Amino acid sequence: MIGKLKGIVDSYGEDNIILDVNGVGYLVHCSARTLQALPAPGEAATLSIETYVREDQIKLFGFASDAEREWFRILQTVQGVGAKVALAVLGTLKPAELATAIATRDKAMVARTPGVGPKVAERIVTELKDKVPAFADIDPAVVHLAGALDEKRAPKPVADAVSALVNLGYGQPQAAAAIAAAARHAGDGADTATLIRQGLKELAKT
Repeated sequence: MIGKLKGIVDSYGEDNIILDVNGVGYLVHCSARTLQALPAPGEAATLSIETYVREDQIKLFGFASDAEREWFRILQTVQGVGAKVALAVLGTLKPAELATAIATRDKAMVARTPGVGPKVAERIVTELKDKVPAFADIDPAVVHLAGALDEKRAPKPVADAVSALVNLGYGQPQAAAAIAAAARHAGDGADTATLIRQGLKELAKT
């Protein structure tokens, strides 16, 4: 199996690159984000590779980093997500953005991907929620609160405070992060009004 290729960029296609490695041209399929990050033809490039072997073909997928390749694999564990959709998601969101979107159950962010509808976005954030903390640079308290809100298990003052911030025009993930921080400062048993005031202070810091 090919895990990495280092060579000279020969040419670009619509969704692929030909990488010349010691005189052998490898056709590698890449996300739009990876293609944009690669240098001009004639310059050196290195790609992390995922090799697909089928009865009738061998296909190479290239990534700017090992983390992006790992997300390509993880995304395809979701029902209805194949290589094409996984590449489209990674072309729209950076790995860190994808991890944060899943951790905070931000279906709308995932659905920004061309070809990914609400149902597929819902499956991605739901089925991958337990795989994200290792990849996301995000406060575990926010992940926990997002999960509690999603499953209607958050304490009523907390849920009401998040809802109030959303009604003020803040996004659900933004509101959840602010109230998670507010709850830490205010302590258990804080009422909705206290959480809202503290949450607005948190939002003012950003």
